[in-house]
Amino acid sequence: MHMTDRGLLALVRHEGLVPGPYLDVKQVWTFGIGHTAAAGPPDPATMPRGMPADLDAGIREAFRVFRADLARYETAIQRVVKVPLKPHEFDALVSFHYNTGGIAKAALTRHLNAGNRLAAADAFLNWRRPASIIPRREAERDLFRQGRYPGGTIPVWSVDRTGRVDFSRPIRRLTEDEALALLRPSPLPPVLDPARDAPTGWLARLAAFFSTMIRRA
Repeated sequence: MHMTDRGLLALVRHEGLVPGPYLDVKQVWTFGIGHTAAAGPPDPATMPRGMPADLDAGIREAFRVFRADLARYETAIQRVVKVPLKPHEFDALVSFHYNTGGIAKAALTRHLNAGNRLAAADAFLNWRRPASIIPRREAERDLFRQGRYPGGTIPVWSVDRTGRVDFSRPIRRLTEDEALALLRPSPLPPVLDPARDAPTGWLARLAAFFSTMIRRA
């Protein structure tokens, strides 16, 4: 099971997008969309400080790392939750776990596996520190309980060389379509079909002429 497109966008909005290493509220070096060294490489503490010279490349790298991280969190939900989940419930649980890393020990998981979805929804608010995280917990609870997704553009924030993010004004806003295009893996280049892609018309005649000349040489 994987997050829905709307779930992915909701998670990106919660985490924010910073295309350079920054210090989060717990003073942990973080990159992109909530990526820390605990999730695996790259280690944000060792990345070049400040904004990338190529902003588009920095945004693409943030989404690439996010995709790699996300698979681990999706797998963790499927491992510890023993009851069937609706897509919006799964989205809410991945968002919660991506932020807390606590799905295996959370009371909400015990309630959910016991079949008590109401208690599970209420237990999202057990994880409410620091206080600034409460609106996110409430949004995750409402998504789990009611399938309520946020909307709007995705802000991209700048960061200085000390790791301080400037939240006064985003340097770019991505539409949902732009964000989803970056979230999805790039398609592989098409495989050439000799029969389909063979030259035609005057190109075919020119190719045949040179082929004849080479054989005669």
